[in-house]
Amino acid sequence: MENTGYTTLTRQSGLLREMQVIANNIANATTTGYREESLIFAEYVKRVENGPSISMATPSARSISGLQGSLQPTGGTLDFAIEGDGFFLIEAADGNRLTRAGSFSLSAAGELATHDGHRVLDAGGAPVFLPPNATDLRVAADGTISAEGRLIGQIGLVRPLDPNDLIREGGTMFRTDGGTEPVEDSRILQGFLEGSNVDPISQVARMVEVQRAYEMGQSFLENENTRIRETLKTMIR
Repeated sequence: MENTGYTTLTRQSGLLREMQVIANNIANATTTGYREESLIFAEYVKRVENGPSISMATPSARSISGLQGSLQPTGGTLDFAIEGDGFFLIEAADGNRLTRAGSFSLSAAGELATHDGHRVLDAGGAPVFLPPNATDLRVAADGTISAEGRLIGQIGLVRPLDPNDLIREGGTMFRTDGGTEPVEDSRILQGFLEGSNVDPISQVARMVEVQRAYEMGQSFLENENTRIRETLKTMIR
């Protein structure tokens, strides 16, 4: 295969991966706490003797959007939204994880947990425990939890030390390998949930662009294949 064919195939592979990312964004346009994702492409250029340079663009990383999603009132006592930067810290089977999805419930042990059973942690990494039969549960903007006017705990807010270090695990859960730090300049809103920050219109428009680019590349490969076949037939005769 000639260099043009390799270059086009590399481009087609990248476009296919971008289409998958866009489709996942659109599918989660109404998912609570979902963060829009995009691909970052890197260009590889190689000089060829007695010919033009070859340029290939390949997806090298994924980027998670930090835009604020819409805040939707629910009135739920254990529904929380973050206004500003940061994530809720939760405990998963293989380590702590981050999420913006704040629809929580109480476990059988009286611990605040996600609907998947992951315990919600405070800023120090300890589970948030709510006493049984606690009434008049209030959560302040800094995450401080009180029941009947008595302080009983605090929901932790953290952010990754490197904003580009987020790795998606599941729809709304993220891993970060570079460590986290507490967030003090954001607010927790009780009785609200943060909606997805996906802009469906822009994502659909981008999907159309990627599809057209993919079809153009496919047409080029088919034409190139026909040209090579006709050339070989001519040489064989």
